[in-house]
Amino acid sequence: MPRRAFLTLALLTALPSAPTAQTSAAPAPAVYRISISGTVENGLAPYVARSLREAEAAGAAAAYLDIDTPGGRVDAAERISDAIRRATIPVYAFVNPRAFSAGALIAISANAVYMRPGAVMGAATPVDGQGTRAPEKIVSAMRAEFRAVAEERGLDPRIAEAMVDESIEIPGLVKAGQLLTLSTGEAVRVGYAKSAVQNEAALLQAIGLPDARVVRAEPNWAEQVVRFLTNPLVSPLLLSLGVLGLVFEIKTGAFGVGGALSLASLGLFFGSSFLLGLAGWEELLLLGLGMVALAVEVLILPGFGVAGVLGLVAVGSAMVLAMMGAAPTTSDLVQAFAVLGASLVITAAVAYAWLRHVPNSGRFSGLFLRGGAAQSEGYVSATARGDLVGLDGIALTDLRPAGTARIGTERVDVVTEGEYVQQGSQVRVIRSEGYRHVVQGVGALSP
Repeated sequence: MPRRAFLTLALLTALPSAPTAQTSAAPAPAVYRISISGTVENGLAPYVARSLREAEAAGAAAAYLDIDTPGGRVDAAERISDAIRRATIPVYAFVNPRAFSAGALIAISANAVYMRPGAVMGAATPVDGQGTRAPEKIVSAMRAEFRAVAEERGLDPRIAEAMVDESIEIPGLVKAGQLLTLSTGEAVRVGYAKSAVQNEAALLQAIGLPDARVVRAEPNWAEQVVRFLTNPLVSPLLLSLGVLGLVFEIKTGAFGVGGALSLASLGLFFGSSFLLGLAGWEELLLLGLGMVALAVEVLILPGFGVAGVLGLVAVGSAMVLAMMGAAPTTSDLVQAFAVLGASLVITAAVAYAWLRHVPNSGRFSGLFLRGGAAQSEGYVSATARGDLVGLDGIALTDLRPAGTARIGTERVDVVTEGEYVQQGSQVRVIRSEGYRHVVQGVGALSP
């Protein structure tokens, strides 16, 4: 190669290459916003966990929890806390403007806490349905939960414990006998909050992502349906329909519309609780045993006896357990019994209204006799069949206690005095009262 050409090639190689028109700026990082507002209930936990998984899968730079809650269920807060601590991306808490009780546990579970000026966080002692302090066993468990989360996040565990237990004194912050609630300034001073931020833009600036693209995570349709079904106003209706169906099935002695309605309602109730983790296999097994006992009462045994009582107790117990979750507080227990009690009241009211209204309704005029007719006026329900008394026959169906029998050459509707007579057994007519032919079993026939 000539010397001049070699020098030209070396010079071109040493020069920096010019940018091309196809070069594009890097995309803005994404930050997921997850809203935690209102009461912390069990339908909120799947939404938070799913949103964090989606943020991780999308390669988001971070996620932040926009918190404004008076608190709620302990078990739901624990599930949300676990999901936050398992996340592989940074998760920040923005207290906007309050994080009481269960909300405080969720907030300190984040990698860092930021608070709006004038915000508050704390007051996390568990209470019962009347607002009084829960038993020491529950308070101790909650105190240990707060302490463990604070230690994991490098926070002062005594401050976390003071949010739960009013007997803990921290000089300069809270006296013994007072429950700790931190204002924004106090939280920043003791290291429980990084700084005060006014809004979302200030928060993004504080976490080092001022140009981030905010993705707002919303509940999907399945989570909305489950939260609707587990709503304290909807649960009693589902239980009421389930109980009404069971009552009608026991009354009619056969499986029909009432049974289908009961299975559908209880399936929605227990299915939603199972998806939320409230109901486990134990509750489903107890429900199954109760349904089997009721089926035995309806289809096999006459009347309503021990099997029916045991079945109703088992089903009721499964309902209560399915509403309490794995770590129930006294408040959860009171709420569960309140929902069950409300469902029973609704059931009784509907049954009473149905029995009062249906006979007088024009829609069902063909099903009920509106007036009476005296026998003295010549009205009889049916021709007396005294000729059947004393005759033997064969039970064509199981008599529980009513059924059909063949008396001589006739097929006759019969009823026992309460005893159960198996199909194919020999019966004898002991009374004939119009349409009502009373029989008595006299032993099974030989084949």
